[in-house]
Amino acid sequence: MGIETSCDETAAAVVKNGKEILSNVINSQINIHSQFGGVVPEVASRQHIENIGPVVDAAFREAGLAYSDIDAVAVTNRPGLIGALLVGLSFAKSFAYALQRPLLAVNHLEGHIYANFLEHSDIEFPAVCLVVSGGHTSLLYMSSIGEYELIGQTRDDAAGEAFDKVARFLGLGYPGGPAIQKAAEKGKPGRVVLPRVYLDRNDFEFSFSGLKTASMNQWNKLKRKGSADVNDLAAEFQAALVEVLVEKTMQAAAKYKVRSILMAGGVAANQELRNLMKNRGQDIGLLVHYPSLSLCTDNAAMIAGNAYISYIRGNFAPLNVNAYPGLLSL
Repeated sequence: MGIETSCDETAAAVVKNGKEILSNVINSQINIHSQFGGVVPEVASRQHIENIGPVVDAAFREAGLAYSDIDAVAVTNRPGLIGALLVGLSFAKSFAYALQRPLLAVNHLEGHIYANFLEHSDIEFPAVCLVVSGGHTSLLYMSSIGEYELIGQTRDDAAGEAFDKVARFLGLGYPGGPAIQKAAEKGKPGRVVLPRVYLDRNDFEFSFSGLKTASMNQWNKLKRKGSADVNDLAAEFQAALVEVLVEKTMQAAAKYKVRSILMAGGVAANQELRNLMKNRGQDIGLLVHYPSLSLCTDNAAMIAGNAYISYIRGNFAPLNVNAYPGLLSL
């Protein structure tokens, strides 16, 4: 069984042998946090406390299993909102102790990466993986499953964070990624010009703070001129951000001579990103893999699936394992 409470989704899942999803239950708090334009950590933690028991029960009902049928308990313990993480970790510790089952601590980002392996059996190594979410944007070189080397990351805002901040500034709502994608479908990129930040650099670093600021400045200028079209600006912002993500990934794929390209994280649900990455991958003869939409966003199936690697290796966590808000390492 896997438990995920790193941000504002309370999730539980049961996965068999690291591949077969028997259940995957998610209780989202989007409706609660949307009125604030973003996640309020204290509110998220309190909601997790209320939701986690019923969500775990629902996961077992959906799987058609009793508590005693599971072999181990997996839980996200980093990175994320510390209060939210502690709710899931405390529950998982108690659950594992009561059932006398091993506890497995999972890195949230490794879970996102593993979502690809829940659905795709044709992933070949070596591979490059673009991890792109609300809190993280990085490029990883993977020599095999579970083996990662960080080759580039954002110097400031993550891609998802930039989506959220620009969407809030433009009055498009929360979460920002889907809101901007919806507006962009009605607009046209190029009518407003925004920078492709770091695209001219010979490395795999990202920066989206400048793009965010440029978008806000352009919007204010357009409003003063009386020619503001929120859909056109959303389309250009999305195009500028996606182009940088894709081109950096392609450069990394070429340098490291990889056989596969993976995407992971909530922003990997963006349709423009999926389409452009797939097309550019086909141009250079590489398969591009990304999870289905339901497995891109936070869920517990990816946590339970990833934990299977630790389970078969006997890498169990002690009952005094802690939660950590930062990434630490992959």
